[in-house]
Amino acid sequence: MKNRFNHDLNQMSTDDVRHELFLEDLERNRFHHYRQQIKKDWPLYAMLIPAILFFLIFRYMPIYGILSAFKDQRVLTISIGESPFSGFYAFRSLVIGDYAQDFWQAFRNTFAISMYGLIFGFPVPIILALFFSEIKSDVYRSIVQILSYLPKFISTVVITSIITLMLFGGNEPHQAPGVLAQLFMAIGLVPEGTRIILEPQYFRSIYIISGIWEGAGYGSIVYFAAVMSISPTNYEAARIDGASKLAQIRYVTLPGMAPTLTIMLILRIGEILSVGYEKVILLYNVETYSTADVISTFVARVGGLMDPSGSILNVAASADLFNSIIAMFLVIGANFISRRVSDTSLF
Repeated sequence: MKNRFNHDLNQMSTDDVRHELFLEDLERNRFHHYRQQIKKDWPLYAMLIPAILFFLIFRYMPIYGILSAFKDQRVLTISIGESPFSGFYAFRSLVIGDYAQDFWQAFRNTFAISMYGLIFGFPVPIILALFFSEIKSDVYRSIVQILSYLPKFISTVVITSIITLMLFGGNEPHQAPGVLAQLFMAIGLVPEGTRIILEPQYFRSIYIISGIWEGAGYGSIVYFAAVMSISPTNYEAARIDGASKLAQIRYVTLPGMAPTLTIMLILRIGEILSVGYEKVILLYNVETYSTADVISTFVARVGGLMDPSGSILNVAASADLFNSIIAMFLVIGANFISRRVSDTSLF
């Protein structure tokens, strides 16, 4: 028994030595292995070059522009690096100074629109994907999916023009209510003669509902792929156990989609303060300014404005940086919570 124990101990020591020698050899020849791997799969690495250049040029190089939030550019011809340092003066002007009222109004509007969009818009692509997965005919499913994708590929200008034509209402002949406005008035959702597109209390609903119509079909692609990746044997086992269709969705489909749902939710939370300015600018007007102005439109409006002291303080860059920092902490927080409560996280 003692001899066998000594033999096992010697064998373990020999295995440890071999493992250490293997690791040392791997470390010495690491770059050689990298070169061999790149040489073997060079077409795949060559396909990465356009993506790498894109991120370098349009994502990493503009980071240098963050300095403009801390610079005082009195002369436009002076570069950002040569401009004098102004510290956090632009941020103070943004948060508690001359621009504070407009900025916090834009911040509240951005947060409200994004939260409503998350609450009401996030489940719609998931429900669409579940509906698509239940269609047995491939031809019919393809037609329905293509029709649901189409709004995503229509220009934002065209989308907003359609919305305006369908909702614009008033008492004057040249401001006759649109088709949807007449429907809403007929069923009593809005009072007679209401110009829906010009009323601030309706702007967020218009923006969110039109956004769901525009992007739900396209957004369902990821969730539909997640549903299709679930093994059919799981559904067969559930049917054998007597599970109904709703029970199969609850106990098979949704748990199978859980990793995808978690990642997409984290990414969506990271975009909670990123409301694009194009659609807002095309839809809002003087009457709806109080509920329509968001951070992106605020940045576009105040960029390059002259400060009362005579310096061109980049309040727009400060607002954008402030927005990005909050979005970063939201992503980190959502990822931390996801990692603690489940096995799925973004990083």
